[in-house]
Amino acid sequence: MAKDLFHQAVKQALIKDGWTITSDPLTIRIDRVKLEIDLGAEKVFAAEKDGQKIAVEVKSFINPSNISDFHNALGQFLSYRLALQMTEANRILYLAVPIDIFSTFFQERFTQAAIVQYDLKILAYEPNTEEIIQWKR
Repeated sequence: MAKDLFHQAVKQALIKDGWTITSDPLTIRIDRVKLEIDLGAEKVFAAEKDGQKIAVEVKSFINPSNISDFHNALGQFLSYRLALQMTEANRILYLAVPIDIFSTFFQERFTQAAIVQYDLKILAYEPNTEEIIQWKR
């Protein structure tokens, strides 16, 4: 249930910020491999604004282990980014995380090193107010 709310919160935050949602979810096909970037309630959707195209992987980080959630999110992010590079190289992938997780776990030295190493683009959101708090490009 909370995952559905987080997806909608990020979607609404992007709309408030002037983005147009173009795909929800965003499906990518590479030969016989189909990546439907829609994992239950944690979905990726595409948006456009001023000619910019993005895809957003929404993560809630509601499990007891932040590191397990991070491992899962990082693996998905890297796979999705590769698929986008093969199909829509002009679309930038963002990992959307709640602002409380961004302000704590994502500031840890290990997480910061991973962000730099894997060139993660992050969108920090406030689920209650449906607002984007910070873009980390």
